Amino acid sequence: MIDSTLRPASVTELTDWALSGRLGTDPGSVRAATAFRTTYGTRHTGRTTSYRNEILSIRIGAAVGSCALEPGTAADELVDECVAARVAELLAHPVPAVRIAALDAYLMHVRPHPYAGGVAGVPVTIDGPTSLAKSRRRASLVVDLLPTGVRTVLVVGVVGSLLAELRARGIGYLPCDLAGGLTEWGEPVYDSVASVPADYDALLVTGMTLGNGSFDELRTGGLPTVLFAQTGSAVLPWFLGAGVHAVSAEPYPFFSLDGGPSTIITYREQS
Repeated sequence: MIDSTLRPASVTELTDWALSGRLGTDPGSVRAATAFRTTYGTRHTGRTTSYRNEILSIRIGAAVGSCALEPGTAADELVDECVAARVAELLAHPVPAVRIAALDAYLMHVRPHPYAGGVAGVPVTIDGPTSLAKSRRRASLVVDLLPTGVRTVLVVGVVGSLLAELRARGIGYLPCDLAGGLTEWGEPVYDSVASVPADYDALLVTGMTLGNGSFDELRTGGLPTVLFAQTGSAVLPWFLGAGVHAVSAEPYPFFSLDGGPSTIITYREQS
């Protein structure tokens, strides 16, 4: 077993630790019981923009791991390939989303919340009478994780409620998302981090960066990085203290899929 205070150098190294059995149960002896795809669209009442998400989830025992997919990119056969497969096979699958969902499920299985990555997290319940109220409460929780004194945040993965919360607190932001376009306030959204002016002092980053392979580069930039994670909620706490300042971890089912209370686990870098 590996010392949980050690931090991996990359997502690839963490995956190698899992494949070697150093984190717990041999992944060659465990099979995925269920795999499923969740597709949903959202437009909160009072908001002017809509978004659509597609998620691949894999269940191992009582644990469910998830990774976002680009909508429309995954054939039904992808789910079939995951069902009953050995976790070791899924960790080496050619599709990145399968590897991340399997790693998330495996880590949730061997180091479940609220102790993902060997770090003690704080479970927080969020609720609200409408989807927008619940979204705003999640946004407040996420923005609370930013270090004090932050002036401008690079937001990678545009979420309207997060931008609204930053605006309400007088924190500047630079929105970045592969989809590009405009924010609800007519601000241009950068479609790559490379095109963003380098005048920010913290990052607020979606867990979806695990699936597109940009996570390791973002966290090694030397600035405080806070992650809001539906994708890889059990993966990202392993990087606390290794370029990651804090994580808002949200395992499946996500807040927007449930009209009742939802639990989010917050993790902070240990001082």
